[in-house]
Amino acid sequence: MKRFHVHLAVDDLATSIAFYSRLFGQSPSKQQQDYAKWMLDDPRLNFAISARGHATGLNHFGMQTDSPEELAGLKALADDASGGMTLDQGEANCCYARSEKHWTVDPQGVAWEHFFTMGDIATYGEDAAVQVGACCAPSDAPDAAATQASAACCVPGVAGRNQDSCCR
Repeated sequence: MKRFHVHLAVDDLATSIAFYSRLFGQSPSKQQQDYAKWMLDDPRLNFAISARGHATGLNHFGMQTDSPEELAGLKALADDASGGMTLDQGEANCCYARSEKHWTVDPQGVAWEHFFTMGDIATYGEDAAVQVGACCAPSDAPDAAATQASAACCVPGVAGRNQDSCCR
């Protein structure tokens, strides 16, 4: 069974955690210094927030699967919807989890992530020194500007992102 995923970038993590904990009637299922996630069952939602230098607001939507087979089914749908403009990120360490994933972009430019989570990890991404790590959504942080070409380019079909140099 799939779970809808929403990731918001926030400017004040503590205030946002307090708000969403009250809104959802429960504490985050995962909380770090720069990230929090609620795994809600009604509705089935993976709702994540982070304070990592992105512009505040919607970061991306997604679907989390319970199996690699469901992920393959979502990949076929994403390929069909986007005319084959999906980007396979493969196995990635992102958002304190190890996942298999791919990305696409809707006609409005909203990024969509499909992923199957294989386990938890201790860091946000593969490279703790690079704020965006192996997570494909781009960072707007000034200190991350040098890493934009290699670390923030994974969402296909978005101007300014060089897919040839990332997510391999």
